[in-house]
Amino acid sequence: MLICTLTSIAQSVGANRIVPALGIPHPLGDPSLSAGDERKKRRQLVQKALQALTTPISEQTIF
Repeated sequence: MLICTLTSIAQSVGANRIVPALGIPHPLGDPSLSAGDERKKRRQLVQKALQALTTPISEQTIF
């Protein structure tokens, strides 16, 4: 599984589960948000990644 901003590159290197990140300069956060809102965004991203890990797949999948 790979959390990344450039999903096309993840596909080209063969990652099987791809979770789009939030943005290129800050893939796992957003400093323009308040601390509480950023925490919420990060939690959503982690939940999506956990869902990706527990979802059966048969080919490359972008979640």
